[in-house]
Amino acid sequence: MSDQQPVIKCDSVYKIFGENAEKMLQNANGKVVAEEFQKAGCVVGVNNASFEVNKGEMLVVMGLSGSGKSTLLRCISRLTDATAGNIYIEGEDLTSMSDKELIELRRNKMGMVFQSFALLPHKTVLENIAFPLQVKGNSTKDSIQRAKEMVDLVGLTGRENYFPRELSGGQQQRVGIARSLAVEPDIWFLDEPFSALDPLIRKEMQDEFLRLQGVLNKTILFVTHDFDEALRLADRIAIMKDGIIEQLDTPANIVLNPATEYVRKFTEDVPREKVLKIESVMDPVDEKAELSDLQVSKDAIIETVAEEVLGQQKPVAVLDDDGNTIGLLNCSTILHILFGDRSGTQKKD
Repeated sequence: MSDQQPVIKCDSVYKIFGENAEKMLQNANGKVVAEEFQKAGCVVGVNNASFEVNKGEMLVVMGLSGSGKSTLLRCISRLTDATAGNIYIEGEDLTSMSDKELIELRRNKMGMVFQSFALLPHKTVLENIAFPLQVKGNSTKDSIQRAKEMVDLVGLTGRENYFPRELSGGQQQRVGIARSLAVEPDIWFLDEPFSALDPLIRKEMQDEFLRLQGVLNKTILFVTHDFDEALRLADRIAIMKDGIIEQLDTPANIVLNPATEYVRKFTEDVPREKVLKIESVMDPVDEKAELSDLQVSKDAIIETVAEEVLGQQKPVAVLDDDGNTIGLLNCSTILHILFGDRSGTQKKD
């Protein structure tokens, strides 16, 4: 597989529930109006979804309850069959696979984590993590060895022999994550994995998740209804409403340039200084400009450098990972982010 080929590709995917779903979809010629389908006894779960996810990318799919986000994930993992459209995993059409091919794909390439931890209560942490490996046919010795490595990876060392009832909610979720990672999936599906946790543990699990992704570089489809969580975790975000993807873009572009009124409502209360990186608001390099001695990283969150930048009379250089100047940051930009009008779109020239 070349690096250019997407790991996941959806091409005009529809999922409509109801007895007459396929017939109605054919008669609609691709223009599905949810209200009309509802009158005919059908429910539109996913409406003409087309997008790609590249290797190592984390796409977060978000929306309110009933928006279709979990249905989309279930179609892509083929836990649910799409009504129409094509879904490709590394160039192979998932919708045309036999049950045997699908089982093989799930065992070897896919990992799944859901809101429900679904741990086996009579098995220890180690045994729960080793279980899918044993199902694959690995020896008990190899499975336990791999499970020990996963225990260390998710920070549960010392709790290998605990039973699920002896663990906190956050620890149980770590076991679920370790279990899904044990099979070394190329693609990782996560459906509201942290929503049952209290806020402090949730933040801790998000930190852990980002650390794991930094180490493992998986291709991830992550479903959540929490916009703050999406902004924190995503490389790109797909916002869904009534089965339709309203906007698919980087977190910065969604916050700065919402494509629809619905997306704008999601973003209007976001404290931009807490989520936007310097790179998303910097100005182009001006060779003639006299610069401040202060320099900031392109990956710095605005809030962390705002006070220092506002204390400068001259533009501040923005540096890439190699220390090269790739842009400039002006006090006026920071002031606009902190106090500017948020009622409409804001586009950086």
